[in-house]
Amino acid sequence: MASGAGTARVAGSGVVRTDVPARMDRLPWSRFHLILVIALGVTWVLDGLEVTIVGAIGPVLQDKRALGFTLQEIGASASFYVVGAVVGALVFGWLTDRFGRRLVFYATLLIYVGGVIASALAWDFWSFALFRLVTGLGIGGEYAAINSAIDELIPAKYRGRVDLIVNGSFWLGAAAGAGAALLLLDPNLLDPDFGWRLGFGIGGVLGLGILFLRRHVPESPRWLVTHGREEEAERTVAEIERRIEAETGQKLPKAEGILEVHPKKSFGFGEIFASMVHKHRGRSILALVLMVAQAFLFNAVFFTYGLVLAKFYGVPENKAGIFLVPLAIGNFLGPLLLGHFFDTIGRRRMIAGTFAVSGLLLLATAFAFGLDLFTAWTQTFAWIAIFFVASAAASSAYLTASEIFPLETRALAIAVFYALGTGAGGVMAPWLFTRLIESGQHWALAGGYVGAAALLVIAAVTEWRLGVDAEGKSLESIADPLSKAG
Repeated sequence: MASGAGTARVAGSGVVRTDVPARMDRLPWSRFHLILVIALGVTWVLDGLEVTIVGAIGPVLQDKRALGFTLQEIGASASFYVVGAVVGALVFGWLTDRFGRRLVFYATLLIYVGGVIASALAWDFWSFALFRLVTGLGIGGEYAAINSAIDELIPAKYRGRVDLIVNGSFWLGAAAGAGAALLLLDPNLLDPDFGWRLGFGIGGVLGLGILFLRRHVPESPRWLVTHGREEEAERTVAEIERRIEAETGQKLPKAEGILEVHPKKSFGFGEIFASMVHKHRGRSILALVLMVAQAFLFNAVFFTYGLVLAKFYGVPENKAGIFLVPLAIGNFLGPLLLGHFFDTIGRRRMIAGTFAVSGLLLLATAFAFGLDLFTAWTQTFAWIAIFFVASAAASSAYLTASEIFPLETRALAIAVFYALGTGAGGVMAPWLFTRLIESGQHWALAGGYVGAAALLVIAAVTEWRLGVDAEGKSLESIADPLSKAG
């Protein structure tokens, strides 16, 4: 087995010498990696499905035969979900770095599925808001646990495109959710108070199936090494290598590169935040700006698009899915078709470029909307063009936060910047844009879009100045582990 030097403790020093990162990064793409991506990434598909159903059912929930919500309650329920995601990210981000990726992504999936199924059983605003909060807790934890696991298990040369596609797979679910909404919200087929509940129920049941897929996903060997479980890390990598050699029928090349670490079972908040606030201050600013910009844009548009179609274009509430399906497909195609270039042209150029282009396109769209030049379809085509680029930019924000900090802080770093970005952009955006829509004034809503465009351009400039050229590099060369010896 071409496993290189292996992993071993240096006698009497407490130092572990390991080639685990090099061995993981030199692996060819294989069935193991494909199963990994499906088992972990499919959560985003389900999240996209049910979040889009929530966006589409906004007008339905105002129906007295359903829950009879006001516009303010619809916006508030979206904010409850985002608040839950922020809290879940922080709590489970810390737990992920403390107890491992594998344990936490099982727990967060169970919480998420429980919240989705409970949402289907809501009887008034407060029960619905509470269950959306629980759902958010689960999905926030998933962001931290899954992004850190994927980055640590995917070879360096594929990491950028895989991360973008996994995060972008949200939009496959969104497309499915928009299509399902056409059936679930059709009063000729289903009672208004039953169709939306059925949508949540189906998503929850499908989520349970992911639990069985995840049994094929091992703990991150990188995490095991830095937490004093080097023998388990060695066994895990050896098994992955054995499976890939059996699949390809060829010996793997020798791994080049040795890392020396001082393992610890846990790392204190002082060490973690000193790294983020002092040593990596510029990277922290970068991650925060990217997260705020993308969170504001996506929460502003997708939590309220059904309301925009109904308020400004007279689209019946049960027909919103016709417009959301192509929009969601465009969002997925962006990361799928552009992701390769983040590994070849490079992170800095592609991230800055996608944020800048999407910001300029949004600015032009805002003025056209303010002048009332759109129909429902031309407005949707404009969004498709914007979000084809903006979706890749948004996914790259998660990629950035997950790869530019030390391994021992990775999940918590994702969580912190997701929480700060989503708290600043995601909680405020649904509340603000609901009120702008309620005004019925084109220029009022256009002003909100101009603000979102400005954030995207600021993010582009920040990436160009502070971005990290991480393409093709091992995670340990991008940021030294806190436990690195010497």
